[in-house]
Amino acid sequence: MSNTRGVPLTTEAISQISPLTPDGRPRRGLAAPALLLGVIGVVFGDIGTSPLYTLRAVFTAHDGIMLDEVDVLGAVSMVIWCLIIIVTVGYVGIITRADNQGEGGIFALAALISGRLGAKAKLSAVTLTLAVIGAALFIGDSVITPAISVMSATEGLNALNGDLSAWVLPIAICVLTLLFLVQSRGTSRIGRAFGPIMALWFCSIAALGAPGVIADPAILRALSPTYALDFAIERPVVAFVALGAVVLAVTGAEALYADLGHFGRRPIVIAWLSLILPALVLVYLGQGALLLRDPAAIESPFFSLAPAQLRLPLVVLATLATVIASQAVISGAFSVVRQAVRLSLLPRLRVVQTSREHGGQVYLPIVNALLFTGVLVLVLAFRSSDRLASAYGLAVTGTLLLELTLFLVYARTVRGWRWWRIVAMAVGVGVLEVLLFAGNVVKIPSGGWLPAAIAAALVAVMLTWQRGARVVFGQRRRMEGPIEPFVERLHERDIRRVPGVAVYPHGDPQTVPLALRSAVQFSHTLHEHVVIITMKNLRVPHVPIEQRVVIDSLGREDDGIVQVIYRLGFNDSQNVPAALRLAVGRSPELHLDPEQAIYVLSVFRIEPGASSGMSRWRRGLFRWLERLSANRTQVFHLPPERTVVMGAEAVL
Repeated sequence: MSNTRGVPLTTEAISQISPLTPDGRPRRGLAAPALLLGVIGVVFGDIGTSPLYTLRAVFTAHDGIMLDEVDVLGAVSMVIWCLIIIVTVGYVGIITRADNQGEGGIFALAALISGRLGAKAKLSAVTLTLAVIGAALFIGDSVITPAISVMSATEGLNALNGDLSAWVLPIAICVLTLLFLVQSRGTSRIGRAFGPIMALWFCSIAALGAPGVIADPAILRALSPTYALDFAIERPVVAFVALGAVVLAVTGAEALYADLGHFGRRPIVIAWLSLILPALVLVYLGQGALLLRDPAAIESPFFSLAPAQLRLPLVVLATLATVIASQAVISGAFSVVRQAVRLSLLPRLRVVQTSREHGGQVYLPIVNALLFTGVLVLVLAFRSSDRLASAYGLAVTGTLLLELTLFLVYARTVRGWRWWRIVAMAVGVGVLEVLLFAGNVVKIPSGGWLPAAIAAALVAVMLTWQRGARVVFGQRRRMEGPIEPFVERLHERDIRRVPGVAVYPHGDPQTVPLALRSAVQFSHTLHEHVVIITMKNLRVPHVPIEQRVVIDSLGREDDGIVQVIYRLGFNDSQNVPAALRLAVGRSPELHLDPEQAIYVLSVFRIEPGASSGMSRWRRGLFRWLERLSANRTQVFHLPPERTVVMGAEAVL
């Protein structure tokens, strides 16, 4: 009988480690104003810069759309009510309540559902597959958003002087390069730097829109949804095509949910309702009033709102704002990829924790580099925001639909919503999202294929890694063998014990680390103290420090072999030395000096060969991904001078 020591893991205890309460409010001691500023600087940048290009894209989407009262009021009404229904009601009001211990995003939502479904394996697999597709679409959007945002701002130079057009592309590339270079400084520092700029941006766009509304109060009629409905009923084809561009107004809603773990729900709600939404409504109404007065302003409806002498400062501010807009999807991509790694959908990647207070604030160097490369390729290939607009929207609307679908499953299975509530949200929000998605499907031949191709490639990568890992780790498990018979046989063999502490990081608590088996089999020696540490990832963002360690003496307390289960969430660091220090002293077998321990890694090399269930190209892709995996010495924070690597081979 194993002697296991640990603390029961409760939801209440898990939540205590988070700097946010379960409903997303900052705990006592955290500066709420600083959080609000960070939210404004990071979360709302994408949706906040949409006025730069949304209405221009709407009125150039189809030759049949006119700059008359009916079409202008209808289009502006569509934009405003998309903001109200999808963002305010759908995301800010409802979906952000579906947090996994404060963490948002499609994988966190899928984890909540899978945790409740339990044995219903097929439904869990469908849920995870939908999450994989949604995450892939989101990452594809993370490549397009920085490109189109920064390009649309630097193109404001054309409104100043047509001779400056040659500088648009070089300036955009320089700005994007600087943006990706500062990512290593962390979301919190970036948010503090970007927050005041974005606060100024939202105040500025509100100030730009307000005079037009005051001069022409009739534009306020666009606040009524009847104008959007009349536009759709009277001119259905034109309105349908326009919807493909209207979606640009809500890009960033999916990033808002993915960034939930960076700041929490309460600051997001307060910032949206008090500043962001009113500023966006004012600037769209102002642009609508301008277009009714001067249809020629369609060439640049946003910059035309400003007096000529203020346009240069506005271009500078807009450029800064679009740089910050890109931050929302970049930080969201970091969160989504990290969750995918913890769910065994991607190989190990190097993760840098950038905040001691917020577990969700991370930086992934390889993801940053890949996003930067993809953004540069798009900028150089498309060379204008108008061309990129045709590629924009499909990924966003696809992600919106998948997140809504998973939320409805969550609301039914976890929250126990009645069917009438499910149907009401599906109709009230889902029908609009389906129409937006359909409006972007027709853009696939003209550029919409790009995010679809990126997403398809990422889905193939994640599902291949998941399948390959299952095959390879099945082989490894058979080679390792069960742990308890191995320990029992040690007492029957002539094994020499040598002084010291050997720590074996190991993924499966039921099996023997290959390095430990090799040491006994070939050298017939064993250290005086042997500690097997298993990192057990729970489907929660955080696990309290006091509840992370479970100790098992593996049957006997006098043989010096101890197993430590270190439980952590997908936002907790996989620090093996820290786990050892936390475990020392918690049982009689663990009175040792952790600074004298050596760490022995079992490396499992993948060799080419036949494997049932996987095609040749998928086997090759898996081996390539395995070679890209982060060094486990770095992932586990092991001291290199006290780390030994021993290997075995598998065929795939």
